[in-house]
Amino acid sequence: MSRIAQVRQRHGIDRVIAHLQACLRAGDPLPDLETLAAIAHQSPFHFHRLYRALTGETPGRTVARLRLLQALQLLGHAESRVTEVALNVGYESPQALARACRQALDATPSALREDAGLRSHWQQQLSLPVGDQADERVPLRVTVTTLEPFDVVALRRKGAFEDLDQAFGEVFAWAAEQGWAEQLQHLVGIARTDHRDVPAGECVFDCGMGFGRTPQALPDPLQTLTLGGGAYAVLRHVGRYARLEVATDTLLRDWLPDSGHVLRDAELYYHYLDDPEEVPEAILRADICVPVERPGT
Repeated sequence: MSRIAQVRQRHGIDRVIAHLQACLRAGDPLPDLETLAAIAHQSPFHFHRLYRALTGETPGRTVARLRLLQALQLLGHAESRVTEVALNVGYESPQALARACRQALDATPSALREDAGLRSHWQQQLSLPVGDQADERVPLRVTVTTLEPFDVVALRRKGAFEDLDQAFGEVFAWAAEQGWAEQLQHLVGIARTDHRDVPAGECVFDCGMGFGRTPQALPDPLQTLTLGGGAYAVLRHVGRYARLEVATDTLLRDWLPDSGHVLRDAELYYHYLDDPEEVPEAILRADICVPVERPGT
């Protein structure tokens, strides 16, 4: 990544974090994602995913981290009271602050107030976001290509990430009833939430299959989605499908800034090339398809 691209990318995120800090200090309402995207000079369509890729955390986790940092600073004042600190940094009650400290810092607010060394340790730990993608920093082979649009029959499923195969099975069962099963051309997924950032069982994912035709009518809850159409940056991922989001982060963080492209407001999707029930996990293949365009086109 070039120095110019790094600086431009970092400045956008720094502006967002500085704005969040200012809101927390002033007690102002927190901005929505569209406002944060504008501050970062990014499209709101992909901002949440891009922010996660660049920082290693969601905007919500950034707010939680900054709120704890502000609480630690206030707890360092000799005259500080836990109740006042909790309310000043936006917690609903001192009990809410205590829960956050126990969960994130394994300490009580009173212990953090009394122990300057412990407080300093956690201030250092919370000062910067920590990503989980260090082991993915390898050269990327990304191809930018124009993909023709295609329709898929999709089922939106909320549940555990590991249970998505059941949703694909339901779509395939419907296709078998229509006599379409042998015409399967595309097996795709669209992550509506990042399974790394939501509780188990709260993952929302669209599971889709394309058969080279557009169904005239579908029973609920099946729906038709149109994917492709336009330029896409395509990265071939090999390995566990649960690591697709990490590989996507790597593409957005390490390839996109120097590529001469920007994100386009269209669906980012995963095109699965192997069946996990038939292919060993270590050699599963999937294409990560990221919609892009040249600035000004």
